Order: sequence, then C-alpha cells, then structure tokens
Amino acid sequence: MSSATTDAPSRAKSHAFAGVFSLLAPHMAELDRFLHGQLGSFEPEIRTMVDYCVDTSGKRIRPALVFLSGWRGDSQVQPELVRVAAVVELVHLATLVHDDIMDEADLRRSRRTAAREYGPTAAVLLGDALFAHALHLATQFPTTEICAAVSESTRRVCAGEIVQTLRRGSTNITRADYQRIVDLKTAELFRVSCFLGARLAGFSPDYVGAVSCFGRHLGIAYQIYDDLVDFFGEEKRIGKTLGTDLASGKLTLPLLTLLDRLTTADAAALASEITGERPPQLGLRLQQMGELGVFEAVAGEVQAEVAAAVEALKEYPQFPPTALLLGLCDVLQSQVVGLQRSA
Repeated sequence: MSSATTDAPSRAKSHAFAGVFSLLAPHMAELDRFLHGQLGSFEPEIRTMVDYCVDTSGKRIRPALVFLSGWRGDSQVQPELVRVAAVVELVHLATLVHDDIMDEADLRRSRRTAAREYGPTAAVLLGDALFAHALHLATQFPTTEICAAVSESTRRVCAGEIVQTLRRGSTNITRADYQRIVDLKTAELFRVSCFLGARLAGFSPDYVGAVSCFGRHLGIAYQIYDDLVDFFGEEKRIGKTLGTDLASGKLTLPLLTLLDRLTTADAAALASEITGERPPQLGLRLQQMGELGVFEAVAGEVQAEVAAAVEALKEYPQFPPTALLLGLCDVLQSQVVGLQRSA
C-alpha cells in the first residue's frame, strides 16, 4: 500500500475535525467575548493576571464538548451554553495554573506560565480566584443543578490532583491507581462538560447519560495521550514544557509501562530517578521506551478508551450531537498517529 493511501484516512479525519470546529467558530468567539467581559468582575489589582490566563490560543476542548453535546442542528449560539462553557473553562484554567506550579513548568501555550510570570505564591491564589468565579457563574442559572454538578466535579478534580501530588516521588503506584487519578483529575471535567451541554439542551436522560459516559472515556484517552506527549512531543509545536513528569516524580502510564519492561537493574535505576535519589536520565529513558515498544503499548490504551467512548454513543446515531462528538475521537486518533511519526 502506498504512503499516500495510508495517509488518506488520517487526512480525512483531520479535515472532518476542522469541519466540526468551523461550526463552533461563532460559539468560540462568543465565549471569548464572555470571558473577557468577566474581567471587570475581578478586583482591579488582579485583572491583568486573570487576563493573562484567559488565553485565546488554547484548544478549549471542554467548551467544545459543551457546545457539541448541546448541539441541536443549527448554528444559533445559546447564551446558557456560552455561560456554562465559560464555567468549565475557568475551572480548567485554574487547574492548569496549579499544575504548572507543582510541575515547575516554564511554558504553557508558548508563553511563560502564570507561576513564572507572577511567582508561585501569587499563582496559587490566582487559581483559587478562577475557581471561585467559575462557581459564582454557576450560581446564576435558575436551578441549583448546574452549580451542584460543577461544584462536585471541581471537588473531584481537586481530589485527583491531591492524590497525584501525594504520590509524587513514589513508585508504589499501580495501573489502577493511575486510572483512578486520571478519572478524577481529567476525565471528570470532560464528563461534566458533556453532561452540562446535553442537559441544558433538554435531551433525554438516557442520552445525557450516554454523552456523559462518552466524555469520561474521551477524557481518559486524552490524558493518556497527553502523558505520551510529555515524552514524545516537540516543545516548540506543543507550546508547553515537556519532560516534567519524570523530573517531578510523576508516575504516568508511559513510565509504568517502561518499569514493567525493564530488567530488574534498569527498573531499579529508573525507580531511583522517580523518587529523586538520582537525577532524571530523560534521554536514556526515551531510548529505552523506543526499544521496548512503550509508545505502541500506551497508544493502544488510548485506542481502547476511544473505542469505549464510541461504544457509549452507538445506540444514538439519530441525535444531532453524536456525529460531531465522534469527530473528536477521530482527531485524537490522528494526533496519536502524528505523535508516533515524530517519536
């Protein structure tokens, strides 16, 4: 089979995804206006800091999930979807601010992180302010259901981050532990984004549940992919500091897989890097990952979660959001393929 033939499916998927996001252009533009319109709600002393975090260049996957899950087959922008998309985006931005502090990361979206720009102490409080304003916006819906869902999800996201923080520098982590952390810290916000979009659009409870399940599995897949990017990505293209997981003692799936495949002596050496007893040897670990098929194994886990996400929607092809949401699975798969080519 020629390379042109082999590449055709991924190109088609990429074009399909671009088509999906072109539908969301007016929604994203309205979201930008709404977020920047919120700056006046913050105290004057921190508005510049908040504006620094409200970066328009991000992928904004979670707001996209809100808009797509609430899609009714037309391009009319629904104000309640814009507001709830802003809520989940602010929660996400707050987690990024805190993540970058803990990872001691220098770059986020090709700019200095808030922690580097303002210092880690101020950045912690900035993240707290973003969380607080997200919940304030959630209280402005006519029922308490939205605020309750966002509050619970925020708590679960924070719990996941706490568990991961307490496990840093430890090799006493199983794959089940890793799955639990990912489920809380990443998949939960994907899940609630889908839930909120479908719920506000008035879809049936069964479909809201199916879409929520889809979001959870897509979130797990996305986090596993992101953990691969930390080792196999290109910093210039990705726009954030890479190689932080090993340096910060964060035992993600690529490292768990490598530990399982190394000889006893090599695994002990890697364990000492994770626990901080020895400096991290990133180049050596990348070489070993290549030799031992770590990328392929972890990419297979991404594919398994994508398949579970697709399965969640298989009984609902007639609902307007279904085809659009499945387009997100296509693009994630094509991103994994692209990462593999650069690995």
